[in-house]
Amino acid sequence: MDFFLYLTNFIVPFIILSIIVYGVLMKTNVYDNFIKGARSGFLTVIKIMPTLIGLMVAVGILRASGFLEFLSSFIGQFSSAVGFPGELVPLSVIKMFSSSAATGLLLDIYKEFGTDSRLGLIASISMACTETIFYTMSVYFMTAKIRKTRYTLTGALIATFAGLVASVVLTDLMM
Repeated sequence: MDFFLYLTNFIVPFIILSIIVYGVLMKTNVYDNFIKGARSGFLTVIKIMPTLIGLMVAVGILRASGFLEFLSSFIGQFSSAVGFPGELVPLSVIKMFSSSAATGLLLDIYKEFGTDSRLGLIASISMACTETIFYTMSVYFMTAKIRKTRYTLTGALIATFAGLVASVVLTDLMM
């Protein structure tokens, strides 16, 4: 086990060094290419910044307004009947917008119910099985200048629902 811990300390420096050595062997100007890539990345961040700020503000408003508790109690009545705990509805909704905000809710669930509880396990698996749909769509489609998203949202919502179902099924199989 100590070998793997030791090895992980060198993976990132090894990859960086490998890229530099490859660039030198291919006789490219590594530094200039790095600066061009960094400039392009920085301009992309500036382009998507308003979208990111809007999503973060919306998530903050949802949490502070009490809407998530209302949504949890309303939808929780129906989701509990099919085996999905109502306490996890806010986590599932917020995860569609922001992974970092969902992580904050996940920590609250861990504090209240424990990490090894049924709720904690379902929450952990659902975080791994779902995607930040609206964040991903807004950032990537805006960056690529895609206007017609066609069935992307429908497909993403179906995949998220499948991930939530899988999290319940896998937790029930483990317990």
